[in-house]
Amino acid sequence: MRLLVALGIGAVPLAGLALLVIANAADPAAASLLAVLIAVSAFAAARLWARDQARMIERVRRAGEGVLGPAPGFGPNAALAREVDRLARSLAGQAARINRQLRTEEAIVDTLPDPLIVLAPDRSILRANAAARAAYGSELLAVLRHPELRGAIDRMLAKGTPQVADLVLPVPVQQEVHATVFALGPAQPGATRIAAVLSDRTRERALERMRADFVANASHELRTPLASLIGFIDTLRGPAADDPPAQARFLQIMAEQAGRMNRLIDDLLSLSRIELTEHQPPAGQVGLAELVRWVAASFEPQVTARGLHVVLALDPEPPAVPGDEDQLAQVLHNLLENAVKYGREGGTLRVAAAIVPPGGRWPARPGVTIAVSDDGQGIAAEHLPRLTERFYRVDRGRSRAVGGTGLGLAIVKHIVNRHRGQLVIDSKEGEGSTFTVWLPLAPGATPPPIVPTPDPR
Repeated sequence: MRLLVALGIGAVPLAGLALLVIANAADPAAASLLAVLIAVSAFAAARLWARDQARMIERVRRAGEGVLGPAPGFGPNAALAREVDRLARSLAGQAARINRQLRTEEAIVDTLPDPLIVLAPDRSILRANAAARAAYGSELLAVLRHPELRGAIDRMLAKGTPQVADLVLPVPVQQEVHATVFALGPAQPGATRIAAVLSDRTRERALERMRADFVANASHELRTPLASLIGFIDTLRGPAADDPPAQARFLQIMAEQAGRMNRLIDDLLSLSRIELTEHQPPAGQVGLAELVRWVAASFEPQVTARGLHVVLALDPEPPAVPGDEDQLAQVLHNLLENAVKYGREGGTLRVAAAIVPPGGRWPARPGVTIAVSDDGQGIAAEHLPRLTERFYRVDRGRSRAVGGTGLGLAIVKHIVNRHRGQLVIDSKEGEGSTFTVWLPLAPGATPPPIVPTPDPR
């Protein structure tokens, strides 16, 4: 329709010229009229062209935005409009295919078991996969500032070949990481995207150390009871072969030494298992009040034998904390066992739980403390920093006499580390000792404070 209108407008001056020729009326007035008609028709044609051009520009803009609705009429530009539509639809299809491919690649990267970080040429983070976010979280920038990793990136950019580095990350617990750094695409100065794959080798290195430590520690600690057993066996075969009282006495000592070896092996294996998973935070939830009451009840025979008075200062419903119930039970068991063994006979053993505010001697986030106190002879200050070392004993003779292996507090320390907590030891000679474990609350948890029950003392 618009094409017919445009042809009509263009025919106006042609018709005027034809009339002038036929009528031989080429006078100034007719010429002026003809000029006006030509100007008007030219103006009308220009308006039609400008309108179609504006519509075409708007059509191209909307096509660039992905809007491909019904096309308005374009008159003489209709063919061009159809080509624009065809091109826009083709580009939209290509963009959709590229987006699907990118989403597929992102899904593949996110499912990789090892942390993967992609850096821009200025070393800012372009993306980090799910494993990287889960492993490092807010510490990701600190990891990238590690001198060994930065050195590997510099070498890769200088040489253009993949580089490796071994990192030791001290927080939140020590991790050993093998980093592989390579370029995404040809390495170009100032324009290279960098990928870093961080493989956690903590477990493998811990296994290597565990084997070496087990051989060294077990051989050292088992030598004494084994020597005793061998000596008593030789005695029973020889001089005491016909001495029933001596046999009964020696067999009792042999049973004690065998029990000591059994406890030692159990503690070594337990410590090794804990160290293997120390870098992996637990995923469960543990109710502290019920756990403390259950573990304390299991010590009733020992408590009765030593005439101890046990005080539990617990709120009826303290908050649950993220943790492994079996391991936290082992922490309480080891601390209570030490308090029972080394506390004053007939004295008081106290277990208290409390929500503590952030800051001070505790980390800057909400947490719960569990404190186990005794009123025994206490520990000298020079021994406190080394109490959690393997096989460290303040009084070796007394420790062995009560059946200690020297591994109980080392186990407590590693379990607390796995739970991202803290162990604090307070002790004064002649006044007793207090072992306090701080555990973080679940993120976002705001439970009511624990109100300790009155101390009946």
